[in-house]
Amino acid sequence: MSDIKISGLVKRFDDAGGPVEVLTGVDLEIARGDAVVITGPSGAGKSTLLHLIGGLDQPTAGTIQIGGQTIHDLPERALARFRNRTVGFVFQDSHLLPQYTVLENVLVPTLAFPEAGSGDEGRARELLDRVGLSHRLVHRPAQLSGGERQRVAVARALINSPSLLLCDEPTGSLDQAASNAVADLLFELHREENNILVVVTHDLVLARRFPRRCELENGRCFAR
Repeated sequence: MSDIKISGLVKRFDDAGGPVEVLTGVDLEIARGDAVVITGPSGAGKSTLLHLIGGLDQPTAGTIQIGGQTIHDLPERALARFRNRTVGFVFQDSHLLPQYTVLENVLVPTLAFPEAGSGDEGRARELLDRVGLSHRLVHRPAQLSGGERQRVAVARALINSPSLLLCDEPTGSLDQAASNAVADLLFELHREENNILVVVTHDLVLARRFPRRCELENGRCFAR
């Protein structure tokens, strides 16, 4: 996968009071290796934009091209594979499966489209070592702190070596020390993996660490 090109992106939701246009024409280009933060007030459409880029939702109008491919034109099976293999997601709530161990949680994305001889468990162990949790492989989410659960979520997002890492308020539920640790980890792994990193956040301390900042305002995206 190479660059992301978003053109004239519109997203409209039906509401009891009539249609609500959250995104009114977003234009944005992101190159391989870029780290971009998206800020803006609550309700500006930050998470909506992230979900559209990741293929979790369909736009009302406009296009999203990733590696020259218009992702919302893909058949459902191909779109599912795109989400699984090309995109890694990290959300505010880690969304770990409580009945599974740390190692098993990291391996979950490999189950949808298994590839023979891929060495998934070896990569999972390597990633968990990289995020400082090699001593927690058999623990379950309830036995971890919030910061530890989020580090597991980062490892899980990277298990399939995605070209695009999307993070929606990844430090929003953490205290400052844990937030700084997760942010450090995201930047370190971004540099090592040479992926595209796109983060949505209200955290201005985190936002200031990004070389490129975009702000959503009145349904459009502006460089800051």
